[in-house]
Amino acid sequence: MKLYKALEEKYTPEELAESYVFPDTSSKEEKEEKLTALKQHFEEVKSKYSDDDKLLFQLLQLKFLIQDYLKSDLFNKLYTFGFFLQEYITRINRKNKDFAAEIDIEPAELSQIINKHRSPSEKIMIRLGIHSNNNFPAHLWFKLLEKERVYELLHNDKLKEVESHHVKRKLEFSF
Repeated sequence: MKLYKALEEKYTPEELAESYVFPDTSSKEEKEEKLTALKQHFEEVKSKYSDDDKLLFQLLQLKFLIQDYLKSDLFNKLYTFGFFLQEYITRINRKNKDFAAEIDIEPAELSQIINKHRSPSEKIMIRLGIHSNNNFPAHLWFKLLEKERVYELLHNDKLKEVESHHVKRKLEFSF
């Protein structure tokens, strides 16, 4: 007990916790050298990756981001269908015009989808799945669009008000 009190007087609670979790007796200079060496090692490993490896990593990162977002109950206004489509196009290093040609749509239509002026059709989602060799299957794109639409449906109070006038009789209870 005396030892603990002596330690408490000398160190903050954060320092004590850190010493138990990550005990390192190195000096500050030694720690900096280790960190520099670790960074150099990572840079060496990264430099050995081919362009195909880098593309694979970027696409996997995007796919995991989409999957995590779809699993989440939270809605993020930034994460629209168009946002993820633009991310896909950027990560495969295409210009929008070239990508539109690859999936046989007009560049203007692609722009409207990306900028949320037009909703993508099922044929677009199928083409995206085919284009990605089913790494980003059509149903993944569809789920992104549906998450967006569910949010809009739940939060469109104007539409609810307008449509409520068309309902003549509703249930008298709710559960």
